[in-house]
Amino acid sequence: MPAAPTPATAKSGPARALEKLGLQRDIDLALHLPLRWEDETRLVPLAQARAGETVQVQGVVRETRIESRGRRQLIVQLQDGQGGQDGRHTLVLRFLHFYATQQKAWAPGALLRVRGELRDGFFGREMVHPTVRVVTDDTPLPQALTPVYPASAQLPQAYLRKAVTSGLRRADLGELLPPAWLPKGLPALREALQFLHQPPVGAPLAALEQRQHPAWQRIKFDELLAQQLSQAMARAERAHLRAPVMQAVDGGLPQRLRQALPWALTPAQDRVVAEIVADLGRDQPMHRLLQGDVGAGKTVVAALAAATAIDAGWQCALMAPTELLAEQHFRKLVQWLEPLGIVTAWLTGSRRGKARREQLAAVAEGRAMLIVGTQAMIQDGVAFAKLGLAIVDEQHRFGVAQRLALRQAQGGIEPHLLMMTATPIPRTLAMTYYADLDVSTIDELPPGRTPIVTKVFADNRRPEVVARIRDEVAAGKQVYWVCPLVEESESVDLKNATDTHAELAAALPGATVGLLHGRMAAADKAATMAEFSAGRTAVLVATTVIEVGVDVPNASLMVIEHAERFGLAQLHQLRGRVGRGAVASACVLIYTAPLADTGKARLRAMAETTDGFEIARRDLDIRGPGEFLGARQSGDALLRFADLAEDDALLQAARALAPRLLQEQPDAARAHVARWLGARSEFLKA
Repeated sequence: MPAAPTPATAKSGPARALEKLGLQRDIDLALHLPLRWEDETRLVPLAQARAGETVQVQGVVRETRIESRGRRQLIVQLQDGQGGQDGRHTLVLRFLHFYATQQKAWAPGALLRVRGELRDGFFGREMVHPTVRVVTDDTPLPQALTPVYPASAQLPQAYLRKAVTSGLRRADLGELLPPAWLPKGLPALREALQFLHQPPVGAPLAALEQRQHPAWQRIKFDELLAQQLSQAMARAERAHLRAPVMQAVDGGLPQRLRQALPWALTPAQDRVVAEIVADLGRDQPMHRLLQGDVGAGKTVVAALAAATAIDAGWQCALMAPTELLAEQHFRKLVQWLEPLGIVTAWLTGSRRGKARREQLAAVAEGRAMLIVGTQAMIQDGVAFAKLGLAIVDEQHRFGVAQRLALRQAQGGIEPHLLMMTATPIPRTLAMTYYADLDVSTIDELPPGRTPIVTKVFADNRRPEVVARIRDEVAAGKQVYWVCPLVEESESVDLKNATDTHAELAAALPGATVGLLHGRMAAADKAATMAEFSAGRTAVLVATTVIEVGVDVPNASLMVIEHAERFGLAQLHQLRGRVGRGAVASACVLIYTAPLADTGKARLRAMAETTDGFEIARRDLDIRGPGEFLGARQSGDALLRFADLAEDDALLQAARALAPRLLQEQPDAARAHVARWLGARSEFLKA
């Protein structure tokens, strides 16, 4: 088993910094792997070194002085002793930040070993802020490459190297896996870690830095295996929990709801409803993720799931991340379910006083069978009479604790959990971070939706965009204009919503221009949105509060200001606010030059495809898995070393081995998870 943390005494600054990095156990230190390596195993004569190279040289200090012309700096002149006094054998060390102790230690006559990038300066060859060590004639050169670790300002590399070396020596790195079960060609764990922390002279730096060396492959395989085991263990734990059995009956509430809808479900919607209903009919808690592109029709699927639960005598709670989105759900669900006799409750932070008390009583007494709201429904004072199904929309926006709060067991019965997301999840991500979930996918849009044309404009073309808005409004259409900020004080270089609102109101005389942002009172936001939904507001200037849930079929144009500042998934969500009816729709992305490579990649993807799954794949390539997961791992990347795009073969091997290890050697499986994830494995269960 991994070694326990050493009991803490009064901790120094670096020791506290180690804790902040999560380096508390010996195994944590052993698994804290280098970012890169520096070759300090050889000295290069100055006469043979070339400008632009990073080299290590050794020489005697001939002069040390502080230069005050312009910026104050410490100048050290070094001679390497390999030849004469000419410029080929002398080197100037330049320090813009320095201490008096350094000036004293690097006095004339001191023998220094320095490593840095060699430059041709105005006064000869120089290095700026090189690494410096005071040595003697018999100070040996290192016999291995020098690791450079992820660190912090309070954690010097020298201290961290000693701590890692000590942790590596003490850590229990005994093999937990039978060698025959490992993918072919992988070294033992201790051998792999020893190699990565102290690569020998001549080690292939390219393979090390690209993480393709067999030592890296072993580390990545073990990490992926720990993650797969953790997910499998979470699934196994849920198998022992009990949930209410909800059997659908002929002529019941779900069937009556289908008959009342003015349209038929798509085959994809029918398929995922059947998957959910099958889960609800079992006595184990459902743990399902419903994913579907923007506008795919997830809300009606949620309504049918809720109807199944209510028909069986259980309450259903639907929690959304914003009041605006919660209200959109509430309106639709009330429209569909109240005519069928279902009493609904509305719980948000803005509902207070007598109105809130009445809603809480209806929930606690079981009169309200469908409860819709924000995280206000998991606050103190909210008691469900008989909660059987919890639905969490845009689940990645909630933290672990918030999602768990809706799953509290009542009398030994745990509610079923359905999570929904409009951010499609790439296959490799689903196989890793969501391996403990059953995933249902709505992979087709309802008929009648028109494709959205996306255009990318530089901000100097704003007048053309305003002219297009004028045409749309004249034709009776409606327009969104999204800004990233509310007030200029937040960032002087971003166009703000209040200024844009004033600008468009002046440019569009006779048209009603609304303003919607998160700082408005809930009643004002609701009134503004109601005016836009009713068609009485022609242009709505808004922040990203309209990102999800807003459904206005007459809106035909979406303008996104400073589009380069938004994530790709967020841009796709915003674009999905138009094209929700038969009206031809467009999305204009306005950017400010110059664009970074990631900004160019995002805008290119938006212009090239409207397929949410392709958008998700590209987003994973650009940013990695973090944003897809939200608070699932409480801010910590659960995969530190493996790369989902490059390590698919290792992932497949880990997925294949995990169930076998759990079944045949459960103690080794638990030890492996503890070694790699520690307490972080809990975040995978929510």
